[in-house]
Amino acid sequence: MTSTRQPFPAESFELLAAEEDKHWWFRARNRVILWALKKHVGQFDRFLEVGCGTAYVLEGVSKAYPHSSLYGSEYFEEGLVHARKRIPNATFLQIDATVMKDEAQYDVIGAFDVIEHIEQDQLALDNLARALKPKGTLLITVPQHKWLWSEVDEFACHVRRYTQTELIQKVESAGLSVKYTSSFVSLLVPLMWLSRARPSQGDYDPMTEFHIPSFINKTLELVMRFEMLIMKLGVRLPVGGSLLLVAKK
Repeated sequence: MTSTRQPFPAESFELLAAEEDKHWWFRARNRVILWALKKHVGQFDRFLEVGCGTAYVLEGVSKAYPHSSLYGSEYFEEGLVHARKRIPNATFLQIDATVMKDEAQYDVIGAFDVIEHIEQDQLALDNLARALKPKGTLLITVPQHKWLWSEVDEFACHVRRYTQTELIQKVESAGLSVKYTSSFVSLLVPLMWLSRARPSQGDYDPMTEFHIPSFINKTLELVMRFEMLIMKLGVRLPVGGSLLLVAKK
């Protein structure tokens, strides 16, 4: 990352570690990721998550693939403190994706809502591609649609929101072949747009995302479960707050 501003204050990693498993968005994204691994990858030996944060996703992967060797890299040591507690048997490193030197090391690499934080995203993608073994798989999720840009993205230190065409072009420029793309958080796009279209009050607190009533949290997760069923039926959703991409080396 080239930004000098953290996506979250250091103390917020503790909140993330405590709340991710309860929050509809993190739970829904994990289901999408694990489904994509099962459908498009199958079994694998070595899995690296770049920008693993507190290792919430990696914990889900560890439960679904208990015999795989797991690796996590993270820019912020504050996140790795919690990651190591979640998965003591995984290997964790504090590293910047733009300076990775690994070559042909991993069967699968995941970058889940990571590269939108990186100014030099093409360099990071080139490094991830190089780190894959031949026939290895890259899984990416990113925030999608420039017209959804708002102060939420600014407080999250996003550099950009992607279009599908832009992400495909950058992944292919890294020498990978894109095998699958689909939007998700699609059914909730109208709500996202309405909430982000409101004039800024200048006092936005990103942590309010975690402080929503329980019934709303459960309702949003129910919507995402229905959306997951649609994806499993083979429907590729054209519009959504997030974009999933699967590519092969």
